[in-house]
Amino acid sequence: MPKMKTKSSAKKRFRVRGSGSVKRAQAFKRHILTKKTTKNKRHLRGTTGVHSTNADAVKAMMPYA
Repeated sequence: MPKMKTKSSAKKRFRVRGSGSVKRAQAFKRHILTKKTTKNKRHLRGTTGVHSTNADAVKAMMPYA
C-alpha cells in the first residue's frame, strides 16, 4: 500500500503541538497596514490555534503529523 501524501500547502502553514492541537499564524497582517490600528496589528502577532471546526480538515491534510 503506498504512503499517503501530505498537502504541501498545509505543511507550510500549520504545525502540530505535542498535545495534538494545531497552531497557525494570524491572518490580515501582510499588507495594507497603514489603515490598521497599532492595537489591531499588535494583537495579530504570534500564533493561535486552529478552530475546532477546522481541526479535522487540517489533520486530514497532514496524515503523519
